[in-house]
Amino acid sequence: MSATTSTGVLADRRAPLWKRLPIIAQLRRSVGLQRGMLVAGVVICAVFLLAAVFAPLIAPYGFGQLGDDSGTFARQAPPSAMHLWGTTVGGYDVFSRVVWGTRTAIAVVVVAVVLSITIGVALGLVSGYLGGWLDRVLVVVADAVYAFPSLLLAIVVSIVISGGQSSLWGGIVSAGISITVVYVPQYFRVVRAEAVRLKGEAFVESAKVVGSSTPRIMFKHVLRNATRSLPLILTLNASEAILTLAALGFLGFGIGPTSAAEWGYDLNRALSDTASGIWWTGVFPGAAIVLMVLGITLVGESLNDLADPRLRTRRRARRKTNDTVPTTATTEEVPA
Repeated sequence: MSATTSTGVLADRRAPLWKRLPIIAQLRRSVGLQRGMLVAGVVICAVFLLAAVFAPLIAPYGFGQLGDDSGTFARQAPPSAMHLWGTTVGGYDVFSRVVWGTRTAIAVVVVAVVLSITIGVALGLVSGYLGGWLDRVLVVVADAVYAFPSLLLAIVVSIVISGGQSSLWGGIVSAGISITVVYVPQYFRVVRAEAVRLKGEAFVESAKVVGSSTPRIMFKHVLRNATRSLPLILTLNASEAILTLAALGFLGFGIGPTSAAEWGYDLNRALSDTASGIWWTGVFPGAAIVLMVLGITLVGESLNDLADPRLRTRRRARRKTNDTVPTTATTEEVPA
């Protein structure tokens, strides 16, 4: 088993660089349903990324545009050739709002994830490796923050930062910080637990013996081995960040409607339309939220399965069985 594992590792290292990229490497190792989930998640995420990048080319109108050369848009107009997904109660084009909302959602997720990882990893590394009174204080603070309901905490932080409404980049930053406060304790706990375990390992003791400084040991030796599970948490938290952003916008604490398109706000405005049979104002923003969360979740769950050594062992055993059965059958057929 160890020889097979070593051979696989050496083969991966000899592979070209593009085959060792994060998603490509997992695609090459995945099989069956696992590969189908990963491919589906990657395709969905790629569609949203392309929509965000090329939003000015895809969207026929601006997110806050209420008319064109022919006049003002009709309110609550059904889907037509002029408005593919109809218009909202405010006269906005639904298709354009959904496409521009993709850019807003991805920008907020990137800000939230980058800030969460940076702060959570730094605090967890310092707390777990140094220990002492600083560790006790940080653990108490992290547990206190983690005990609060995540949405309520995000609402409070959003009100404190921007009063609940803000400009485009101000709203993105405030929403990102609001989500960051919720997810920092998760990264803190994971990295701290790994740092506590790793600081007693032989390679850390060897680094101390040769005279390496504490910062060098922390950031070169411990950090490198304490962040292996972070990509899995990152993908799962990204999907939760989409839902938190939509909830903030739905409750009226997100980005202003004239500053950027936001799916949660559009769902809030579509509540009164459902009783009148106007379905298009709420179905398409809601479907965008569901699909984006689904895509990120599929990628995260697939990466989690690939990182599970038990699943890798079972998959390896099935491959050996499939390779052995035809050989046995052929051997039995020869005497006949």
